Amino acid sequence: MKPIQVGLLGIGTVGSGVFNVLQRNQDEISRRAGRGIEITMVADLDVARAKAVVGDGIQVVNDARAIIANPDIDIVIELIGGYGIARALVLEAIAAGKHVVTANKALLAVHGTEIFAAASAKGVMVAFEAAVAGGIPIIKALREGLTANRIQWIAGIINGTTNFILSEMRDKGLDFDVVLKEAQRLGYAEADPTFDIEGVDAAHKVTLMSAIAFGIPVQFDKAYVEGITKLGAADIRYAEQLGYRIKLLGITKRAEKGVELRVHPSLVPTKRLIANVEGAMNAVVVQGDAVGTTLYYGKGAGSEPTASAVIADLVDIARLHTADPEHRVPHLAFQPQTLSDAMDALPVLPMSEVVTSYYLRLRVADQAGVLAKVTGLLAEAGVSIDAVLQREADEVGGEGSTQTDLIILTHDTREGTMDAVIAQMQALPTVLAPITRIRKEELN
Repeated sequence: MKPIQVGLLGIGTVGSGVFNVLQRNQDEISRRAGRGIEITMVADLDVARAKAVVGDGIQVVNDARAIIANPDIDIVIELIGGYGIARALVLEAIAAGKHVVTANKALLAVHGTEIFAAASAKGVMVAFEAAVAGGIPIIKALREGLTANRIQWIAGIINGTTNFILSEMRDKGLDFDVVLKEAQRLGYAEADPTFDIEGVDAAHKVTLMSAIAFGIPVQFDKAYVEGITKLGAADIRYAEQLGYRIKLLGITKRAEKGVELRVHPSLVPTKRLIANVEGAMNAVVVQGDAVGTTLYYGKGAGSEPTASAVIADLVDIARLHTADPEHRVPHLAFQPQTLSDAMDALPVLPMSEVVTSYYLRLRVADQAGVLAKVTGLLAEAGVSIDAVLQREADEVGGEGSTQTDLIILTHDTREGTMDAVIAQMQALPTVLAPITRIRKEELN
């Protein structure tokens, strides 16, 4: 059978990995796909660099639209990134009848509804395994392997940069700013790390997983997003003393009134496997009603791990290239006509309606009655306390210190209730600094 022909838009870190792995494992990939898969055309603004990667025999151009216009190209791989030109090119490729493979989680989290609708109307596939957790096949697991299950919740460490920073803060007792500079020096963090450290990258990924898990449209604009920039070494140390580790989690959960969709630092019990995922590694826990708890672990980024996921998508498309579009696995696992109805039945809940438990740290005056006043406000609001830890003043501020840290763990409480009681506690004259609030996830 004639090899399927692929055009590659962008041949940077991931693109070069795709080319190299496809070349290296061509025989094995062909045996699995049932036909050859060949990159025959590459578009990159730096033509000389691209030619140095692919060598002779492959056409290199500086205009991505030349690939889209080529009638011999069956699949377009988009590895440009971002929302702008990438969106236009993906939609143009679909309109031209090309299948699309992309690692662009930002594009799909924001414009996925439009892109998937266009692909369905044209009878082509948009595959995006590489968009979430790099080389971990979590999209395929959710969309196919767990299809018998009613998914209850997903919690994932899905950004390697922030996990590396939190691991270093815990191991070395350093504050965020110091570790961020080291992460940038080592290449784990970008020069502008905003998308990573503010939780945006993780929110893009959990938005896609939420849509697949619950059969709802992608709704990134409704996600609650909080990063790690306000975490201090003290909180990581106190969490450890209480039997927890702090991880930036992407969480989506089926609740009584809808779906939770949130990214924020979380205290996770040290005994949970996901709490022990260190460095730049990723992990996703999925809870299904039939299968129970499943864990997916591996490299969430990098040239060849991400290439592994891109090529898996190429093989899927090669197998299904001539199949009836009505009998392919839907982009978001559920049949497209059911998604809008599900959005009404399972709305994304505002953060104020989310119920979880909390870690609170208050810097307070070291004097009698402070603890009673704070716990009294919590009791009045109906917030049940799980544990209280009060540090010695000398330990917090040195010998002769007149202030100390008060750490409180609560039982499950509605976020809106906790917002109100924190405002009341913050107004107390004996509370000397902004209160730190970190959500706690037992992941039972």
